[in-house]
Amino acid sequence: MDKTYTRWVQNLVKRYRQSQIKAAIKVNEEQLRFNWLLGHDIVEMKVEERWGEGVIAQLSKDLKKEMPQVEGLSVTNLRYCRRFYLLYSQYFVIHPQVEGELPDNVLSSKHPQVGGELSVSETHHLYEDIFKIPWGHHKLIMDKVKGDVDKALFFVNQTVENGWSRALLLNWIDTGLYERSGKAITNFKATIPEPSGDLAQELTKDPYNFAFAGVTKKHNEKQLKEALLANITNFLIELGTGFAYVGKEYRLQIGDTEKFIDLLFYNIKLRCYVVIEVKIDKFDAQDIGQLGTYVTAANHILREEGKDNPTIGLLICRSRDNTLAKYALESSSQPIGISEYELERFYPEKIEGTIPTIRELETKLNEITENE
Repeated sequence: MDKTYTRWVQNLVKRYRQSQIKAAIKVNEEQLRFNWLLGHDIVEMKVEERWGEGVIAQLSKDLKKEMPQVEGLSVTNLRYCRRFYLLYSQYFVIHPQVEGELPDNVLSSKHPQVGGELSVSETHHLYEDIFKIPWGHHKLIMDKVKGDVDKALFFVNQTVENGWSRALLLNWIDTGLYERSGKAITNFKATIPEPSGDLAQELTKDPYNFAFAGVTKKHNEKQLKEALLANITNFLIELGTGFAYVGKEYRLQIGDTEKFIDLLFYNIKLRCYVVIEVKIDKFDAQDIGQLGTYVTAANHILREEGKDNPTIGLLICRSRDNTLAKYALESSSQPIGISEYELERFYPEKIEGTIPTIRELETKLNEITENE
């Protein structure tokens, strides 16, 4: 056979695989919608009040009998369906158009956002995201967020946007991503027009988790930066969506003076350069002047008018005085954020004395026994 035939066969195989992926996504979506409706029925019909606490076990048996080939009908899974509906029905006002079916549109949200309610399109987008991730991801989220619907929707959206596996999702939940996201102290609202200012704020973290760098001993700034770049993949993941590495000690010729930016990145979502300075000491107000100069220089030297948005600066320091940081940012006309970093997120600097000894445990147990 000639090359045309061979390419045709390859295209058929590729087309089939794509159709299988689409089919799997569709099956997952329909399964999730079934689980949602099942949870809706259990809650809204008040089945446990009507038929007793054992009704879920009986329902599991009856469904398995009627649909022996179907998976996901265990008692545990039916209870997850109930939790699934209860969690997200906190957020969405849903009006079914036909009995037994989900509506095509979500009319409104129960949760007002800053500045007013979400639009219908924004609410519908959030609602549809729920049905785009695997059921196993949902069960993990439900177990971890403890009924916090805003946190749940955050991780649903991040999973859809980044294509996280269940292991990656668990990792990000355990690193406190939700609590850290968008928490840097910045002057973005005053220096960046909407909606870019909100997006820039969302892309910050505080603190940044640099535990992946493996720096545990006394170090200087150069050693920390080298460790971060030696783990560049993890560094980019920690920085967040859309960051592309440009260079370290990036040289800028400012008049007759050479200056070197610690770390230079470009953010595709914001369409701008991001100048990052890493300080191993506590934040000082004079750091803003230095970083502001680099941001201004990058605008003049690197930024292309009409293509790139204004450059943003990010100072990542070991610690900071929040009041001093806010005052310093008010004095700057350049968009700058200030965050802290942590090298060993899960362990205190001094472990000795924080774990009780066997003797202390025995003493405490004896005290409890005597009191009884």
